[in-house]
Amino acid sequence: MGFSLGIVGLPNVGKSTLFNALSHAGAEISNYPFTTKSKNLGVVPVPDERLEKVKAFMKSARAIPTVIEFIDIAGLVKNAHKGEGLGNQFLSYIREVDAIAHVVRCFPDPNIVHVEGSVNPKRDIETINIELTLADMATAEKRWSTLKSSIKSGSKEALKELEVIEKIRKQLEKGNPLRLLELSGEEKHEIRDMHLLTMKPILYIANVDEGQLTDPEDTAIKAVHEIAEKEKAGVVQICAKLEMDIEELSEEEAKEYEKDIGLAELGLGKLIREGYQLLDLITFFTANEKECRAWTVKKGAKAPEAAGKIHNDMQRGFISAEIIHCSDLESAESHAKAREKGLIHLEGKDYVIKDGDLVYIRFNV
Repeated sequence: MGFSLGIVGLPNVGKSTLFNALSHAGAEISNYPFTTKSKNLGVVPVPDERLEKVKAFMKSARAIPTVIEFIDIAGLVKNAHKGEGLGNQFLSYIREVDAIAHVVRCFPDPNIVHVEGSVNPKRDIETINIELTLADMATAEKRWSTLKSSIKSGSKEALKELEVIEKIRKQLEKGNPLRLLELSGEEKHEIRDMHLLTMKPILYIANVDEGQLTDPEDTAIKAVHEIAEKEKAGVVQICAKLEMDIEELSEEEAKEYEKDIGLAELGLGKLIREGYQLLDLITFFTANEKECRAWTVKKGAKAPEAAGKIHNDMQRGFISAEIIHCSDLESAESHAKAREKGLIHLEGKDYVIKDGDLVYIRFNV
């Protein structure tokens, strides 16, 4: 799998409620800050109707979806970069994830304590962003000091990396996230082991109450969208409590309830898809009589890399790949007819996997 979204935000914004709705993991939920004192992990299937089409086409016995790992990280507070509220520990958890899902409280509820005393999405987003920025500044300063010592000994590699660190420091001093800084592939490679927090892709989750779901003019929600637009980030609007309640119903009851309240689509499905897109991932499929399976690779991955997702031996001994795209399955009717109609094509090591490819790997080790 290897792809993860870290759920972050201030205490009591609904992170654990959202996590429970996503994963059914039963994370502890409370009306008090810092209930989540360690990270909670949940593995969530990515909804994809194409998987059932592949199953029917290949007459597979079962279908196995691809997944994303969601990590519920305890609430951050002001001065988290200095260790406040177990901040250092929580920041280290964020370093481990591939992207950030930032939950922002938009719902008003006097029964749920807000650490700042009031609901203010703009202030709350700034609080988290400042902490992540200050943590990155500390990381950059530490690396800068180390490189200065190496440069004195005549290291050309250190001098090259120092130029990138200087770029980073200037961006952070302006209060801008590093994901908005234009860096070359080589420059990114130079700092890959620093695991900088503001360089990670981010998705904002506006956690609303049921009434706000149908109110496009809500000021709290608008504030989240305005910030996301400036940062070129996505936004998903969710009533986490409502969706956690729906997840506890039977499928039939859930559909009836969604119809009654006029909910066209659950926000959780959209969140999973948005997270998948945020990480720039695509899905390819493999199938036989026993099972069909969805696999995740980065957009632009070549056939041998896709083979390696299935098994290391397949990548090592890769010969070629037979490809038929999901969009051709219906007209093909069967695997044999697909071959007759020329819908299956043989590709080599330089073939770039397309989203929706059904792949059969030929290999020899």
